[in-house]
Amino acid sequence: MRVVVVSDTHAPRFWKSCPPAVAAHLEGADLILHAGDVCVPGVLDELAAFAPVRVVLGNNDGPDVAAWGAPETLELDLDGLRVGMIHDAGAKDGRLARMHRRFPTAQLVIFGHSHIPLDEADEHLRILNPGSPTDKRRQLFRTLAELVIGDGRLESARIIELP
Repeated sequence: MRVVVVSDTHAPRFWKSCPPAVAAHLEGADLILHAGDVCVPGVLDELAAFAPVRVVLGNNDGPDVAAWGAPETLELDLDGLRVGMIHDAGAKDGRLARMHRRFPTAQLVIFGHSHIPLDEADEHLRILNPGSPTDKRRQLFRTLAELVIGDGRLESARIIELP
């Protein structure tokens, strides 16, 4: 199962329509996860043209994004891999332990909010922030993430720098 993970698209300020570099990664995806700050549900409709979409609410998302199907948190079983999703995972210090407490059965937690790409793990949990494909803020690149999941395990996870 190939999963593309995005966050913080911030439409329409930064996402006018799906950037070609993002679309290239969405082609052939089995699932798209959006970790919040969509801002307008049209982004989700656009993503859903590529693959099914699961999304959580970000701090800049309103009732229209919630009505599209975005809860504050999600817990998913992706081909046997237990995944938690939340927009804001809080401060860097203690984040892994905090996410383990918040999602005690998860093997992977996906979050956004900071626009800072991150892939970190300890003996209990792996956490991943895909960064933003549109608003890099102080980062060198716009980014998204790609996961390959099979037989209950995360076979690969990589953060991809976009042109």
